[in-house]
Amino acid sequence: VEMARRYDSRTTTFSPEGRLYQVEYAMEAISHAGICVGILSKDGIVLAVEKKITSKLLENISSEKMYKVDDHLACAVAGITADANILINYARLAAQRYTLTYQEPIPVEQLIVNICDKKQGYTQFGGLRPFGVSFLWAGWDKNFGYQLYQSDPSGNYGGWKATAIGANNQAAQSILKQEYRDNMDLSDAIKLAIKVLNKSMDSTSLTAEKLEIATVSRRDSQLEYAMLSAATVEAVLKELDLAQPQGEPA
Repeated sequence: VEMARRYDSRTTTFSPEGRLYQVEYAMEAISHAGICVGILSKDGIVLAVEKKITSKLLENISSEKMYKVDDHLACAVAGITADANILINYARLAAQRYTLTYQEPIPVEQLIVNICDKKQGYTQFGGLRPFGVSFLWAGWDKNFGYQLYQSDPSGNYGGWKATAIGANNQAAQSILKQEYRDNMDLSDAIKLAIKVLNKSMDSTSLTAEKLEIATVSRRDSQLEYAMLSAATVEAVLKELDLAQPQGEPA
C-alpha cells in the first residue's frame, strides 16, 4: 500500500512494477457503475443497461446511459456520465467531419480509434486525469457489417461478440460465455441480455423501469437505432417468466 501511495498521485508516473495507478483507479470507479451489456447478433446489436432510479420525482426525459452518436453508431456508458458527455460530443463531431469530407459515414473502428487516442492522451500528459468512463460501441459499416467494441479509460479497445462493463461484469461475462451463440437473431439477443441483467443486477425483481434496451439494426436497407418501449420490455420479461407479479412492490 505504501508503495502505491508514492506513485498514485499522477497519471504520468510509472510505479516500479510498471503500473499507472490512476488509470487503474479509473477502471475501479467504472466497476461500481450500473451494468451495461452488449450482444452482437446476425441481424443487429443489442445494448442493455441497468437504469438506477434515484427518485420517483425525477423526470426521465432522455437516457442517461445510452446515446446515439451517428445514424450508424450508438453507445452505452458505464462510469461518470459528465466525462462521457465530453467524449460523446467529440465522437459526434468527428463522425460529422468525416461525413462532410468524404460524403459517407465514418467506419466504426476508425471512430473508436479516434476516441481512444484522445483517452490515451489523458494518461500521458501532466495535470490531466483520465476519463472515468468505459463505453460499449455498437455500429454498422459497409466494410465489416455489425460491430461491437468496448473501450476503457486507458485508451485500450477491443472488438467483442458479447461483453459487459460496470458492476458485476465478471458474473455477466461468464453467463455470456456459456449462453452466447454465433447465429443468434436480434430477439434471442434481447432475451439473453435481459437474462444476464437479471442475474447480475443487485435488485431482487426486474421491471421495465429498471432496464433500458436499445438496438442497432437495418430496416428497409436503412440503419435504425431504436429504444425498446417499456411495454415491449415488459412483454419479454413475461415471456422469460421474470415479470413481477401484479400488485407486488418493486
